[in-house]
Amino acid sequence: MEERIWHKAYVSDVPREIEFEDVTMPEILGRTAEKYPDRLSLIYLGTKISFAEMDKLVNRFANALRSIGIKPRERIGILVPNIPQVMIAYYAVWRVGATAVPINPLYTDREIEHQLNTSGATAAITLDLLSDRIRALRATTEVKKVITCHINDYLTFPKKQLFPLLKKEMYRKYEPEPDYYDFLDLMKGASSEFSYEPPPLDEIALIPYTGGTTGLAKGAIITHRNVSYITQTLQTWLYDIKEKPESELAIFPFFHMAGFTAVMNICVINGWTAVLVPRPEPQTVMDMMLQYKPSIVLAVPTIYVGVLALPEFKKADLSFVEGFFSGAAPLPLETIDALKRATGATIVEGYGMTESTTFISITPWRGKLKPGSVGVPLPNIDVRIVDVDTGTRDVPAGEEGEIIFKGPNMCSGYYNMPDETEKSIRDGWFYTGDIGRFDEEGYLYIVDRTKDMIIAGGYNIYPREIDEVLYEHPKVLEACAVGVPHDYRGETVKAFVVTKPGETLTEEELDAHCRKHLAPYKVPKIYEFMDELPKSMIGKVLRKELREMEIRRGEK
Repeated sequence: MEERIWHKAYVSDVPREIEFEDVTMPEILGRTAEKYPDRLSLIYLGTKISFAEMDKLVNRFANALRSIGIKPRERIGILVPNIPQVMIAYYAVWRVGATAVPINPLYTDREIEHQLNTSGATAAITLDLLSDRIRALRATTEVKKVITCHINDYLTFPKKQLFPLLKKEMYRKYEPEPDYYDFLDLMKGASSEFSYEPPPLDEIALIPYTGGTTGLAKGAIITHRNVSYITQTLQTWLYDIKEKPESELAIFPFFHMAGFTAVMNICVINGWTAVLVPRPEPQTVMDMMLQYKPSIVLAVPTIYVGVLALPEFKKADLSFVEGFFSGAAPLPLETIDALKRATGATIVEGYGMTESTTFISITPWRGKLKPGSVGVPLPNIDVRIVDVDTGTRDVPAGEEGEIIFKGPNMCSGYYNMPDETEKSIRDGWFYTGDIGRFDEEGYLYIVDRTKDMIIAGGYNIYPREIDEVLYEHPKVLEACAVGVPHDYRGETVKAFVVTKPGETLTEEELDAHCRKHLAPYKVPKIYEFMDELPKSMIGKVLRKELREMEIRRGEK
């Protein structure tokens, strides 16, 4: 790779180009288990699992999957929050040569059905509380086998329960039926030894889903090479703490690419401990930081803002934190200052997307932080800012344009969606749809999002999807969802609605309708009824104008 302006921002211990080892993550787990057998792979509310134990659990579950007929290249839906089973499931699926399809368990039936169908998943691993819904979806998807687990399966309850949500009585028991299995029952008697051929690097490792301006979720094709190489890249970036006995607070869910790569996989390659956070809210995060003293914390800005507002933060000793990582939205300057004053830790901001297998750019570790910037491109990753009109002309530093990138972390397209792939990948470059600029030192700044995406509390929300649900209400004539500024969430969803002539519609009716068809974080928090929506000359609703109108209101 040619010298780029941002390479001068790298610290001396980080090369601009990495010589990758051709090894897959399931192989790396085995190596780490041999090298650091007694180090903890994860902590789950007091339950501790070493790397040696994790490797055996993965082997047992891989044997169990093989025993029920799971074959290489089958797609397996994983609808599991941050509990031990999610890590066991990923690595076992890979060891049998199958493909993981991570799905947010908070999604509605319609959203889950779409992702199961478009990925061609034939089996699903899920919580028992969701099992009735997933079993019902077998009628409309290719899913035949369902494996259920419980949040308490690997939990040793302390005398004082910190999390009342996790109760023994939440277990659901069912009569045996064909192709329906309990996670722990399936592993009973399974051997902890497993013979396998590592999957080829260019085989599909997982198909995570992202949204788009049409609201149609797209499955990104992420190979074992993508997963391994970006993990090796992050390991190199964290040059002075790699393979030390560190720990990381797992706030991001592992079905999200930040949690998947920058927590789960980086912990595996470095022999770090992932401290699983089942309820990502400020008080829980604060309690777990004080209890487990993690070296690394990765969270969205709203978590940090909430933690800083807690009275115990001001008197807490957080000097054990080596670094605070932030993603999904800009970190406010006052938050950066408060974290640095309280801990002296390195503050890191990053930018990436599902299609980049996590980060594209990141603040140099132990290097220069520029508030408002998302750092510099990582080794082996090339980034250009091109004109929006043609997407071919590079614009000079300081000028805004569309961000495009290429590198070993770039997905190879969208699963079974050649048209969408062709739109996004041109001449080997991925067109992100995000508007940004470089400064004179090669630091990247995100200016705007061309795809109208709303980022609320770290969640990516695509307004067209909300529009479509609103339009399904029989009393709605026109609708348009936008992201409006919010002090805590960064943005929140507001819906502008025009009712059909002669109809009466209330906010309560619309809210009930949306909650039936959308994940909770996508449901509009504000509704406004209008006589008509602003439109272009050709009749297109002007979403941007509605958002600007709302911003002007807030400035008065």
